[in-house]
Amino acid sequence: MVISDVMTRTVVTAAPHTPVREVAEIMRERNVGAVILCAPDGAPVSFITDRDVAVSVVAGGCDAAGAAGDHASSPVVTGDPAMDLREAATLMARFGIRRLPVLEDGRLAGIVTLDDIAVRTADPELQSSLTATITRSALPEFYFHQRGG
Repeated sequence: MVISDVMTRTVVTAAPHTPVREVAEIMRERNVGAVILCAPDGAPVSFITDRDVAVSVVAGGCDAAGAAGDHASSPVVTGDPAMDLREAATLMARFGIRRLPVLEDGRLAGIVTLDDIAVRTADPELQSSLTATITRSALPEFYFHQRGG
């Protein structure tokens, strides 16, 4: 299977100068956990998640009227619609990301998450591998070291 088989084609985007509060409202209205921040030409330049909003803005005591781009991650790691799902999952694990924007001919074509890959495939081996990948990327390294995992 390839990314295009499981990706979501509707991607929620905003401009980097969009206020954080507005981005958070977009997340709530669209029921998404991340927004891709794009340049005027549509190219993704950074990526902001609900966790970024909670940790960087709220817990950091920053003004929610500030630009979302100031709290977003960059560069954006991307995939290709023809990329094999195992390759995509490996790339996501390597960079510690759960969401992978998909570019086709340099344009945003969709987004795929580790959850999408795990749920939408019928491959038990891939699902098991992804569960281990998700768990390892979500927990601190010392958790596995101390327990011998």
